[in-house]
Amino acid sequence: MIDIKLIRENPELVKENIKRKFQNEKLVLVDKVRKFDEEWRKLKYKEDKLRSERNKISERINHLMKVKKKSEAEKLIKGAKKIPEEILKVQEKSRKLREEIDEILYKIPNIIHKDVPSGKSDKENVEVKKIGKPGKFSFKIKNHVELGEALRLLDFETSARVSGKGFYYLKGDLALLNSALINFARDFMVKEGFEYLETPLMLRGEIIKKVTDLNDMKNQIYKIDGEDLYLIGTAEHSLIGQFVNQVVNAKDLPIKQTAYSMCFRKEIGAHGIEEKGIYRTHQFNKQEMIVICNPEDSEKFFEKMKNYTIKIFSSLGIPIRVLEISSGDLGDLKHRQVDIEAWSPKLKGYYEVGSCSNMTDAQARRLNIKIDNKGKRYIAHTLNNTAIATSRAMVAIMENNQQKDGSIKIPKVLQKYMNGKKIIRREK
Repeated sequence: MIDIKLIRENPELVKENIKRKFQNEKLVLVDKVRKFDEEWRKLKYKEDKLRSERNKISERINHLMKVKKKSEAEKLIKGAKKIPEEILKVQEKSRKLREEIDEILYKIPNIIHKDVPSGKSDKENVEVKKIGKPGKFSFKIKNHVELGEALRLLDFETSARVSGKGFYYLKGDLALLNSALINFARDFMVKEGFEYLETPLMLRGEIIKKVTDLNDMKNQIYKIDGEDLYLIGTAEHSLIGQFVNQVVNAKDLPIKQTAYSMCFRKEIGAHGIEEKGIYRTHQFNKQEMIVICNPEDSEKFFEKMKNYTIKIFSSLGIPIRVLEISSGDLGDLKHRQVDIEAWSPKLKGYYEVGSCSNMTDAQARRLNIKIDNKGKRYIAHTLNNTAIATSRAMVAIMENNQQKDGSIKIPKVLQKYMNGKKIIRREK
């Protein structure tokens, strides 16, 4: 959520930012919210004036009672009784107007970084760099579905029967590989100084609304029928959500946390659940990381967090590339985002396996997360990043590490988490 002070002081900057994101239909919101804000400030002034008037009358009444002018005091008391009613009316108008202002502010995008490339969609995302070289194969390459089913370790028929499209059963060594990835990513993040947490998988609607983009809430988040609870789409939601309405001491910054969780997404929209496989599903496993820091430090942590994911996939031996996300493809809460994409030898192209975002103060403002620095209070900055989404990492490992006989080489860093096993083969 953007700072209303910025709209008051520099509305043209906010409008130019909206244009950079190719959301011209939102330009009218800036003038609309300015108008509402002026009305709200007038109401606050009126409320303060009424309170001041009430205090002055109270003082006058006390004085009159002391000098025994009771009849004069009673006249003032009669008039003073109307003031609390007037204050309540003004407060109610002010509250409703504040809600309308906040609803508009939710729709106005965060100010984006100067280096964000201009573009209307993901087609204008810019490749920053490649890390690792794709391997060469002397045999016909299979995709992860073909490999998993041939090994009898991926079962889509049973999951379709019991759950529907967008789910899967992992078996045997492939299920162990999933656990190995979770443990490897957890240990990596802990060594980097992150506190490990296990978080709730369901959050109240108030928190979900504040931590997510409005489009994500509509198209991605599952609601529990009959309850004010939603399944998390990522552990970021519950990690950041725990700080709602909290004041963090500047001495305790930065706050660096990581969590493994199951994640749940409806996947409604442009992508959907189109193909058989484990790349895009309704349920998956992910190791997430978040940072809460001082405003001047957020870009520094953005670079660090991005490099953690690069290190993780480089350790797995997976060729990757880094993409800077264009203005039109950037979520409204985000100041800046890079995606990490892994190489698919079957597709002969890259696909997303992780995303690192700097939200600056937009998310923290919604959640009212403040920093106290020797009595001075201000809004924190928040960042999040995918350490690893295990299903997508498994796709990369299976396809890049496949062998002619259909077996799969296990990356060296994962072997200790699989009891020393080096190759996944079809069991007799």
